[in-house]
Amino acid sequence: MNFILNDVYNYLYFCLVKAVYITTMVCAVAVLVSFSVPNEENEKLTKEKLGEMLFFDPILSEDYSISCASCHKPEFAFADTSAFSVGVHGRLGNRNTPSAMNVASRDALFWDGRAATLAEQALGPIENPVEMNLPIKEAISRLNSSKYKELFIEVYGSAPDKENLGDALAAFEETLETSDTPNDRWLNDEPGGMTAQQERGREIFRVKGKCFECHFTPDFTGDEFRNIGLFNGREYNDSGRYSVTHNPEDIGNFKVPGLRNVAVTAPYMHDGSMKTLREVIDYYDQPHTLVPDALTRDSLLREPLNLTEQEKQDLEAFLHALTDDRFVKK
Repeated sequence: MNFILNDVYNYLYFCLVKAVYITTMVCAVAVLVSFSVPNEENEKLTKEKLGEMLFFDPILSEDYSISCASCHKPEFAFADTSAFSVGVHGRLGNRNTPSAMNVASRDALFWDGRAATLAEQALGPIENPVEMNLPIKEAISRLNSSKYKELFIEVYGSAPDKENLGDALAAFEETLETSDTPNDRWLNDEPGGMTAQQERGREIFRVKGKCFECHFTPDFTGDEFRNIGLFNGREYNDSGRYSVTHNPEDIGNFKVPGLRNVAVTAPYMHDGSMKTLREVIDYYDQPHTLVPDALTRDSLLREPLNLTEQEKQDLEAFLHALTDDRFVKK
């Protein structure tokens, strides 16, 4: 009898040990999976994601009425559709809002180049009286009294301050790069590249149109400042780069913008005065017609281009080939 009881005891003990072993292994695998396959609840917050949250949050404006995205509209390549954007209390800006996309490689920001870094540029509109009109000191105080304090500590190991606020916003903007365009595919000899008309337009862009003289590099800007003839000291009186450098040679000079997604970022020029790409092309074709008394106009624009109607259409078609797929209506 004792022999039978011992066998039963040993069998139950074996089963118990086996069950504990299996349970332990299952738990271990579950823990490993939870670390190797993060989900939305345990994903680590990045500074890019934090910057995106801030970009779309009106907490950074005086009256909580607008955010960065109010003027940099995602559906229009993070540009605005108005000549001048509307800030707090209905105040109008004095220059057209440029696209916030494809700016990671820029070494001077704003139309007049007053910001040397993307982080510096990101803070500018917050304090600007006609944009968000919120002193940076007050913006930091708000963030430290909100959910953002813990989020900044999670990402940066410290509470919000001027430096990490600018860094977070810049980090998000650096993610807004585009390269899925017909032009890019054409250059890489991939399917879905440019049409024959766009190829003709590219040649005009490079040679007869002289566009390539200013709009080169992969983002189609040389990061230079040029006077395209929209300054005469009277009705056209924005002195551009001169307001920063006070160098007479910079009077009427403005930052040469990149052209990626240009077909969806109308209106154009620093003053938003041109509503369509065709209007821009017509201007460059005959630059003396609109402002015949322009001061210090760039030497590239001393003579008309005299493009034919077909050449103008081809050139515009090429500019559309610089549009990222996400902005192309299906």
